[in-house]
Amino acid sequence: MNTSVLPGPHHAIETLDERSREIFRHIVEIYLETGEPLGSRNLSRRLSVSLSPASVRNVMSDLEHLGLIYAPHVSAGRLPTEQGLRYFVDGFMEIGALTGEERASIEAQVRAAATGKTVDSVLTEASQMLSGLTQGAGLVIAGKSDVRLKHIEFVRLEATKALVVIVGENGTVENRIVDLPPGMSASTLVEAANYLNAHIAGRTLSEAKAAIEKRYDTARNEIDALAKSLVDQGLASWSGAETDPLPQLIVRGRSNLLGSIDAQEDLARLRHLFDELESKRGLMQLLDLAEDGEGVKIFIGSENKLFSLSGSSVVVAPWRDSEQRIIGAVGVIGPTRLNYARIVPMVDYTAQVVSRLLS
Repeated sequence: MNTSVLPGPHHAIETLDERSREIFRHIVEIYLETGEPLGSRNLSRRLSVSLSPASVRNVMSDLEHLGLIYAPHVSAGRLPTEQGLRYFVDGFMEIGALTGEERASIEAQVRAAATGKTVDSVLTEASQMLSGLTQGAGLVIAGKSDVRLKHIEFVRLEATKALVVIVGENGTVENRIVDLPPGMSASTLVEAANYLNAHIAGRTLSEAKAAIEKRYDTARNEIDALAKSLVDQGLASWSGAETDPLPQLIVRGRSNLLGSIDAQEDLARLRHLFDELESKRGLMQLLDLAEDGEGVKIFIGSENKLFSLSGSSVVVAPWRDSEQRIIGAVGVIGPTRLNYARIVPMVDYTAQVVSRLLS
């Protein structure tokens, strides 16, 4: 399993001795476990070597100067900064492997959703499952993929409007409304659908478009002008779908995030996060970040521009189609004190399962 992280304060790693590293590690681990600051007196009792609270405070001062920890209040203990969390993730965190039972459970839940159901069912189940396993909010992004087509049908809505129903081989169904040329009869709708179905089955949208355009020289001998006009409109509406800038977003388990609320300020940040999720701002950017390189990505706080104002962390991994193209991502959103070591392998394996089932 590859994990890719953003650059951190690597200059700090070279300046810390073993004692400083141990003190820093304890501060971060207590924060990730409880969310509470750790003071010098309690910290001195946890160290592997005897060290007075005064000596611990001196080390904490050095760590604070490096930007790795900070004091939330006067005379309080210390908490890791976002930079400190990045340093911890890069230099201290040990990512364990999932047990066979955990892997089987993830696969069984996602596979059950895939049996006889749509792609949306699989993605929704993956999001719900990650939420339940991590106590964060499960996230799935599904980019627009050029799926292979199975069937197309025209359904008249009124005299000048028709609904185009597009069915993909992977079970996806999309609808488009097109204008009908004057004088379009029911038999012409059927003729246009039959012509398209004869040339699109098993092809991607771009392949089907190219194949039909190639046949336009002979199309007048196969279909009448009205049917050809309808085919043109259908192709135009489907081509527009390929360039839709907004991917699909599925989020489950938002209520889990309420458990990490400790103050009014945290509640304001959470509301901001929900607003960002609803607006879908920057989702393509997050998908692009997931595509950059291999493996799981960890974005802590302001490192992630999409959710930076809410101070949230995101662990995300890409999922792929049968041609190994990245077409979406799965992940977990939560507070910066996520259990990264546990969540990373879960997100990674879920992405692998989704890729396998949907390809």
